[in-house]
Amino acid sequence: MNRTAYLVDGFNLYHSLADAQRDFHGATSKWLDLTSLCRRFLPIVRQVRGEAATLGGIFYFSAPPTHRSKEKQERHALYMKCLNGTGVQLSLGQFKMKREKETDVAIAARLFEICHTNAAESIVLITGDTDLAPAVRVCRQLFPDRTMLFAFPYLRVNDELRHLAPGSFKIGAKTYFRHQFPDPLVLPDGTSIAKPVSW
Repeated sequence: MNRTAYLVDGFNLYHSLADAQRDFHGATSKWLDLTSLCRRFLPIVRQVRGEAATLGGIFYFSAPPTHRSKEKQERHALYMKCLNGTGVQLSLGQFKMKREKETDVAIAARLFEICHTNAAESIVLITGDTDLAPAVRVCRQLFPDRTMLFAFPYLRVNDELRHLAPGSFKIGAKTYFRHQFPDPLVLPDGTSIAKPVSW
């Protein structure tokens, strides 16, 4: 069995998506189908661990952009509804201007919970943030049978994290474009959500 859980640093990923959209002349990247993207990486997890991988849950950590315009807040809320409606588990904290420490702590806590409760054999952290390195080091020591990888968002490859978790990989900008929600997105309950005209 190789249940694979994904822990997604929403801040790190969002800024990567913005970079991809800028570098590829405005091509849509922010309407990201996170479940589709994570399924795309299961063969990599299988190769690293040596056994077939199944999706064991996607956990998305972020905070409402209360410091930004009303329009940006509405777009964020809409996207959260899309993620939640497609099975992604949300953990939304409070935005802090200096650093998103609350999100880092929430990710570290969930990492320990997954390891301690044996909820997954493999864990992929979608981030390039070194603040999570201490938590990963401790989990690797306490739970050596777990496979831990980093999936580095576009332009956020980190050598320290790559050496900490051999087999880690980077996400190319074009991969974002191949895993977008349809427009409109129809949720399982029949709700239809149109992609924002500008984002």
